[in-house]
Amino acid sequence: HRIHVTPAPPAVSPAPIAQSLQVIVPFLAAKGADHMPGIALLEWPAQDLRTAAIDYIQARQTFASVGDKPADLTLTVKAWLTMRSRSNYHYSLRLESALGSSEKPPIKSYLVEKETVGSSVRWITASDQTPVAEAVQAALDDLLSQIEADHLLYRDGPS
Repeated sequence: HRIHVTPAPPAVSPAPIAQSLQVIVPFLAAKGADHMPGIALLEWPAQDLRTAAIDYIQARQTFASVGDKPADLTLTVKAWLTMRSRSNYHYSLRLESALGSSEKPPIKSYLVEKETVGSSVRWITASDQTPVAEAVQAALDDLLSQIEADHLLYRDGPS
């Protein structure tokens, strides 16, 4: 089950930050129900989450520019996807993020946790794809809303 997510922002940023941003996703850990015998293994590379975050932030226009190359600010996102099986599969996505100047310790850390519910069986990739995509969408919406609320922390120069 190879996962590919393409979240889209609900709106353009109300508080754009006039700096460039580098997005780093050092790891994406998946744990839970898919590591049992006979269960299709979920494949979701950290690179896919990084690309999704970059595309999402670009479309939202929160920063002057965004990519995976060194920039004014660095956003590091550590991600954990946990699956639990009850009557239906539950997907929990935890993003621990830190944002700050590239050469210094982070200015602020952010924690976002979102849970979605999938189907009761996982026969096809789509049974994982939709709930994971929904969790990523909700998590990025929340994360960027928090960052935009703190936009004054990231203004260039003295205010």
